[in-house]
Amino acid sequence: MSGPSLDTVVSTFGQSAKAKLSNPAIAGAPEDQLRSPLEVLIEQGLAPIAGHAVGQVSLVGETGLADIKTRPDYAVTVGKVLVGFIELKAPGKGADPRKFQDPHDKDQWARLKSLPNLLYTDGNAFSLWRDGAPQGSIIRLEGDVEISGVKLKAPGELVALFSDFLSWSPIPPKSPRRLAEISARLCRLLRDEVSEQLERGSSGLTGLADDWRKLLFPQADDAQFADGYAQAVTFGLLIARTRDISLADGIEHAASDLKKSNSLIGTALGLLTDNPVNQKALATSLGAMTRVLNEVNWAEVSKDDPDAWLYFYEHFLEVYDNTLRKRTGSYYTPPEVVNAMVRFVDDVLRGPLFGRAAGLASAEVTVADPAVGTGTFLLGVLRKIAANWPAAGSVDTFLS
Repeated sequence: MSGPSLDTVVSTFGQSAKAKLSNPAIAGAPEDQLRSPLEVLIEQGLAPIAGHAVGQVSLVGETGLADIKTRPDYAVTVGKVLVGFIELKAPGKGADPRKFQDPHDKDQWARLKSLPNLLYTDGNAFSLWRDGAPQGSIIRLEGDVEISGVKLKAPGELVALFSDFLSWSPIPPKSPRRLAEISARLCRLLRDEVSEQLERGSSGLTGLADDWRKLLFPQADDAQFADGYAQAVTFGLLIARTRDISLADGIEHAASDLKKSNSLIGTALGLLTDNPVNQKALATSLGAMTRVLNEVNWAEVSKDDPDAWLYFYEHFLEVYDNTLRKRTGSYYTPPEVVNAMVRFVDDVLRGPLFGRAAGLASAEVTVADPAVGTGTFLLGVLRKIAANWPAAGSVDTFLS
């Protein structure tokens, strides 16, 4: 595909940026003056060089939101499909967020590193990050964006970086543990974005938090609501994907379809996300989450193992909030231990001490599991009963 040369687009970027940054009549932070030149550089220059038609790549950003730590300056779409995010810094700050000293920048990086495809730039340097890990080297322009003007140049590696950035698509997880890690990072970002929007007084989320307290948890503070909200939405979307419900048309469509097979979770997901004000306030985290989780193929992840969910939440909490994992005691017993303990109890019930020939299946036996978690022990008990009671046939038959 023919298009402008790298030298031409970078020279034009340098000329435009110098004019903006050196104009005493323009107010605002230096990074704000870079916005327009950067948009032209990428949409009309680097994207076409990387093989995308002019108009196919769009930088979607909002001005005046520099204080929001969970929202990068731009969401980037290719053909209206979200591919990543760009965070723009003032010239001279560099493009390695691990080295930032400003408390705002450091706190912001702690949140944004959960994003699956993120580009940092200060106009002079460009770097690509995925899930907090650098992808290749930091690319630095030849010259200074503030003073070089038309003499600004870039190495050819800049095109390769943008080609990689713009061609990103989620890698479907192959195991429950990997899915837990991916969804936990995105859930943490959603939690942080909810917390930040509550601090800013977002009307939709504030009202939802009030309803949450009135109907469910009267003592819940904003942090607990943000945690509950984020986990409820994340697991609602995960349940939708286990039903092979697409997220590509938006969460509201997924919630509507989920109601057909799981009315409780589908309704809850709809109530938590159907407010347009909340959708806009949580655009970064919800956009990233739906884009990534839509690629989940549950049949491939679970490999038809009915126990695939059993230890998912423990692995999820390891990444999402290990302190919460310790506080809630979310450590689940391995299946081998469960089976041995269930078999032991069944044998004791059949023995001379209790004389219950049917063991756990005896009508006189009641099983209680106060710390049920994901139901590992109860499932083990049901499987033991089904195995010892031919009329049950299977756990599914027994439960029905």
